[in-house]
Amino acid sequence: MKFDEIKELMRLFGKSKLDRIQIKQKDFEIEMEKGGETVVVEAAPSAQVQATPAPAAIPASSGSNAAEAAPAPEAKKGELITSPMVGTFYASPSPDSPPFVKVGDTVRKGQTLCILEAMKIMNELEAEFDCKILEVLVEDGEPVEYDKPLFRVERL
Repeated sequence: MKFDEIKELMRLFGKSKLDRIQIKQKDFEIEMEKGGETVVVEAAPSAQVQATPAPAAIPASSGSNAAEAAPAPEAKKGELITSPMVGTFYASPSPDSPPFVKVGDTVRKGQTLCILEAMKIMNELEAEFDCKILEVLVEDGEPVEYDKPLFRVERL
C-alpha cells in the first residue's frame, strides 16, 4: 500500500463512525483504532512498529475538546493549515537549521512549510496555495494528531 493511500485511509477512518479497522494485504497489515493507545503497521511479517502513546489523543471523547478549542483560532483572521497525519512536527530540516517558515513570511504554492515525521519517515508538508504565515500554532518537536491546526495563514 502506498503512503498516499495510507494517508487517505487515515483521513476517511477519522471521519467515519467506525471505532476499529484492520486491513491485511499480502505482506502489508495496518490496524487503526479510535480511543486506543496502539497503532500497529506491519510492512513485512517480521517488522512491527508501535507508535508512542501521543497518537492516542484521537479518542472519540477528544472530539468535544477539539470542538471547544477549534473556534478560538477560527475566530481570528485567516485560514488554518492542518496536519494530514499523526506524527511529530519539525519546523526545520535539522536542529541547527533555521525554520522553513516563520510568522510574516510569504509562502508560494509547493514551498515546504514543515516536516511531519511518522513511523521514522520524514514527510514534507507543502503549501497548497500562496499565502502569508500569520501564526505557527505548534512547537518544534511537538506530537501532532490528524487534522490538528499547524499554521494560521492568509491566502494571497
